[in-house]
Amino acid sequence: MLQILRIGPYSLYFWSNESDPLEPIHIHISEGRESAAATKVWITSTGKAMVCNNNSKIPENVLKKLVRIVEANSETIIEEWLNRFGEIRYFC
Repeated sequence: MLQILRIGPYSLYFWSNESDPLEPIHIHISEGRESAAATKVWITSTGKAMVCNNNSKIPENVLKKLVRIVEANSETIIEEWLNRFGEIRYFC
């Protein structure tokens, strides 16, 4: 697990293994400790963010704010992804 950001009680992170072949760029969000049941947010080629799932059941109003934070930090997240995984694919 590689934590990218911490927003209040929420951790935004990558897993150390994002599958083979590599999944499209995304970030996991969970409250407190990292969890296999984390919320997953895709980052698009334009830097926007799309919720893939809300498995960690983050309240909708909080999730919207977190998505905006992901978008505001998309360049940093993309850079960290490239540093970690060496390549990038986009969901859209």
